Amino acid sequence: MASLQSFSKPASQNPHLTRKPVGPSLSSRLVSRNLAFSGPGLRYIQHGLGKEMKIIRSSNQTEAVTDYSIQASDVPLLTCSEAMKRLKTNRENRKGTQEFLAMYSSIFGGITTDPAAMVIPIDDHMVHRGHGVFDTAAIKDGYLYELDQHIDRILRSASMAKIGILFDRESIRSILTQTVSASKCKTGSLRYWLSAGPGDFQLSPSGCNQPALYAVVVQDKSPFSSKGVKVVTSSIPIKPPQFAVMKSVNYLPNVLSKMEAEEKGAFAAIWLDGEGFIAEGPNMNVAFVTKDKELLMPKFDKILSGCTAKRVLALAEGLVKEGKLRGVRVENVTVEEGKKADEMMLIGSGILVRPIVQWDEQIIGDGTEGPLTQILLNLIVKDMESGPLTVRTPIRY
Repeated sequence: MASLQSFSKPASQNPHLTRKPVGPSLSSRLVSRNLAFSGPGLRYIQHGLGKEMKIIRSSNQTEAVTDYSIQASDVPLLTCSEAMKRLKTNRENRKGTQEFLAMYSSIFGGITTDPAAMVIPIDDHMVHRGHGVFDTAAIKDGYLYELDQHIDRILRSASMAKIGILFDRESIRSILTQTVSASKCKTGSLRYWLSAGPGDFQLSPSGCNQPALYAVVVQDKSPFSSKGVKVVTSSIPIKPPQFAVMKSVNYLPNVLSKMEAEEKGAFAAIWLDGEGFIAEGPNMNVAFVTKDKELLMPKFDKILSGCTAKRVLALAEGLVKEGKLRGVRVENVTVEEGKKADEMMLIGSGILVRPIVQWDEQIIGDGTEGPLTQILLNLIVKDMESGPLTVRTPIRY
């Protein structure tokens, strides 16, 4: 799924904030506070204590304006209503490709359609310790795609992460479908989390009162693309299998891997496992069409078991019956095999099936989007639009 590209910025367009001289401890504390107002994509560089602070914005971030600027000697103490008002202003001024249409939180026990209220407690164990798991289901034409498969996976992930479950499976399913219904969203995505819940800032979750469930409906305005992309081999270490097979919120390796790819002018980076076999991308699976016209995908024993990837494997069996593929294999894949393949693709719920035309310096096939990759993409799209009810859950709006 595409990430939010909207970040806040102080209202003053002057790139320098003049500050009164302050002592070292106060200065460092105020810099820390100001970062909360700056938003991702901003860095503060201090040129000596009591001197100006220069705001540097990453060139790839879109700009949004916030109504207020913060002076070092003038940090306000806000009431709850004042803080909520500023949250609302901040949210309304953000400009990006995604809209948040509805959120369920077990903390307040209901659904809100106000993006300013879509918040998570700072003492939630998922926030400050990463003790949470999540999953995502696509919404297509008023149906949730592979909802049950994704619920099964998040429950497995929660069990592996030793996170208790506040509701039974059917209650979770009902909450998720009701959240989509409240959003009025017909095409978008539903992302949901299970966490150890809020309680304190200790390492152990023993102080957490009870587990928490959150869900958000997102509508992404980014144009869908099936154009072939370049990938590189990731130098960021892959997660150990114990953590790679669960969909936890611990995504720092994934983020760094994606950033590494972007810095090299690529779409994504491909991980290799501890034995040097091809593993996966930062948030998608990878597959190949061999010269013998077999669909080849790495085993899921050390990587995340992709719901979309598994659905592709099932749909590909029909192509075998039609004679368009000679077979479907799931096994260890060497880098040499991968780079010699006729076609290579990324598979995930956000991108569906995306062709790869270059890996590092190696051109894949003839350097164009492969025909079987396109056929698999068409099959997934058709499955989302008119597949069986085992993969499509209707929403009552």
